[in-house]
Amino acid sequence: MSDQAVAQAVAIPGWIQDNLDLLVGIPLRIILIVIGALIVRALAKRMISRVMERVLRSNGRENGQSRSARGPVLLQRDGARADERREQRARTIGSVLSSFATIVIAATALAMVLDQIGIALGPLLASAGVVGLAIGFGAQSLVADYLSGLLIMVEDQYGVGDVVDLGEAVGTVENVGLRLTQVRDINGGLWHIRNGEIQRVRNDSQDWARAVLDVSVAYEANLETVYDVLEKTGRAMREDDEFGGLLLEDPSIWGVQSLDADGVVVRFVVKTVPLEQWAVTRELRRRVKDALDAAGIEIPFPQRTVWMRSEDGAAAS
Repeated sequence: MSDQAVAQAVAIPGWIQDNLDLLVGIPLRIILIVIGALIVRALAKRMISRVMERVLRSNGRENGQSRSARGPVLLQRDGARADERREQRARTIGSVLSSFATIVIAATALAMVLDQIGIALGPLLASAGVVGLAIGFGAQSLVADYLSGLLIMVEDQYGVGDVVDLGEAVGTVENVGLRLTQVRDINGGLWHIRNGEIQRVRNDSQDWARAVLDVSVAYEANLETVYDVLEKTGRAMREDDEFGGLLLEDPSIWGVQSLDADGVVVRFVVKTVPLEQWAVTRELRRRVKDALDAAGIEIPFPQRTVWMRSEDGAAAS
C-alpha cells in the first residue's frame, strides 16, 4: 500500500470524527423533533376529541333534565335535529381547534429543524410576515366570514333546525358552516349567507315563543264582556289535550292595543314552546272567532259615510 493510500485511510476516520455531529447529531435531533411533534399533535387531537365528547354528553344530560323537570322542553326541537346540531357544532369546533393545533405544532417543529440546519430564522420570519400581511389584506372578507362563523357556533346563536330572521333571509336553518349559513325559506328557496355579512339574528326557536293575537271588536261592544270571553277561550285551550302541551302558561289579555277607525283592538297573548307559536295563533284565532260569535259580539266592518245629493241640491248622508 502506498503512502498516499495510507494517509487517506487515516484521514477518513479523522474527518468522520471531526464531522460526527453533522453526520449523526443533527439528523438524530431532527428525527427526534419530528417524532416529538407527531406525538404532541396526536395528544392534542385526542384531548380536543375528549373535550368535544364531554361537551356533547353534558348537553345531552342537561336536555334530559329539562325534559323531566320542567315538562315541555323550553328549547323545543326534534330530538334528531337537536343531536345533529350538537354534533355539527362539536365536529366543526373540534376540526378548527385541531387544525389550529396542527399549524402551531408544525410551525414550531419547522423552526426548530431550520435552527438545527443552521438557517437564520430572522429573514424568513420577516418575509413570512410581509406575505401574510398581503394575504390578510386580500382575504380579509374571507377571514371575517370564518371568524364570524366560529363565534356563531361557540355562542350558539342558532343551529340546524332553528327558525331565524337574518334580514332578507327568513326561514329554517339547514346547515351552519364556518363560512356560510344555509337557510330554507317558506317558499322552499335555499339561501346561502356569508357569516361575515350577518349583522343581526332573530332566533324564534330558543327558550320560548309568544303567540300574539290582536282581536278587533266594534265600538258598541262591552270590553268587560270581551275580556271575559277571551279569558274563557284561553283557559279552554290550555286545558285541551291537543294544544295544552304547547302553552307554557295561561293566556293573558294585555288590554286595548289601539283605537282604529272601524273598531277597538284588544291584544291577547300566550307564551308557547318554540316553533309552535304560529300553530297556536291560528287555533286561537279560530276559537276566539267562534266564541265571539256565540257571545253575540260583532267583529267590526269598515265604516264609510256616503253623501247623496238630492234634486233640490240638499245633501244627505
